[in-house]
Amino acid sequence: MSFGVVLALSSAVAYGASDFVGGVGARRFSSWQIVLVGQTTGAVVMLIAGLARPGTPAPADFAWALLAGVGSATGSIFLFRGLSRGRMGLVAPISAVGAAVLPVLVGVALGERPSWLVWVGMALALPGIWLVSRPAASDRPHDVRGAVLDGVLAGVGFGLLFIALAQIADAAGLLPLAANQLSGAVLTVVVASLLKQTWRPTREVLGWGSATGVLGACGTLAFMVATGFTSLGIAAVLASVYPAVTVLLAAGLLRERMGAAQLAGIGICTVAVACLALG
Repeated sequence: MSFGVVLALSSAVAYGASDFVGGVGARRFSSWQIVLVGQTTGAVVMLIAGLARPGTPAPADFAWALLAGVGSATGSIFLFRGLSRGRMGLVAPISAVGAAVLPVLVGVALGERPSWLVWVGMALALPGIWLVSRPAASDRPHDVRGAVLDGVLAGVGFGLLFIALAQIADAAGLLPLAANQLSGAVLTVVVASLLKQTWRPTREVLGWGSATGVLGACGTLAFMVATGFTSLGIAAVLASVYPAVTVLLAAGLLRERMGAAQLAGIGICTVAVACLALG
């Protein structure tokens, strides 16, 4: 298994844990508050890392970082909104599939030519991601239209995040990632203010938002480094397995039961990871 694959899987673990913490927090507080604290905390983490590894970033690197921040904030806002409504079963798989498909398409358009085994892994990962977050039969019915909208918008946001991060040069160091997180925080405040949503964090929100931000920053850092060792498509698909981590955490910590579809999805994702690693 290559170092890039390990990093991409580490990114999925970090993102999945971040979503779990943020989703639980968003059920108690405003999702806008959680996202704002998370983005701000992530900016601090990235700034510290960036000062330790300053690099030589060009203006284009910061431009891509700002675009990544737009994707990160958009994805987080709609994902957490869906989670706060109890919409994990539909929002997570749709967002994950979108986050995986968009970078693959862009990578192919930019000239990447994955091996046939990698294509098999990608093809398996998408239905696996969908199945792993499907609601169990015991779940209460939901408004499908709202879940689909949240999931699509979150998927586009995360897909944009992965694509933009992959364009930042290796020589740029980590400072552009601080700009990525900071721009996401600013966008969250602007959009929340326009929509007249509660975004000013209270003391009780800080713990949930900070934990989400640290985990999300670790996921972003691992993903960016992973793209230097493997292709954008492989890294994005592996990172998009994050719903499996969220589901497992919910089952282990919240005692949420996993349905047959979720167990099948985890198995399919495992096979997909093996194909991508061997490819």
